[in-house]
Amino acid sequence: MKYLLPLTALIFSLNSFGKDIAKGKSLYAACIQCHGENGEGNVEQQGPRLSGQYDWYIVSQLEAFQNGTRKNEKMMPYIKNLSKKDFDDLAAYVSSL
Repeated sequence: MKYLLPLTALIFSLNSFGKDIAKGKSLYAACIQCHGENGEGNVEQQGPRLSGQYDWYIVSQLEAFQNGTRKNEKMMPYIKNLSKKDFDDLAAYVSSL
């Protein structure tokens, strides 16, 4: 049990390697209206909770929205011009919430 916290910190730091969480936080500012300041979601905006999601899952969903595999017209204005690196940074921030 005493190794759980250091192990968790190590896994999180390895998972975030090469990702700019500060940039992700900046990108997330556009998401707050629908997904909440802390990723808690917003029922009125039909924005699901994002906090607690794995970064790889967030990236896969953003890619699916961007390439049209998953449809959500409300998302497109916010993500259509984002790069893979932007998705990685955004997901790293959101998964840290």
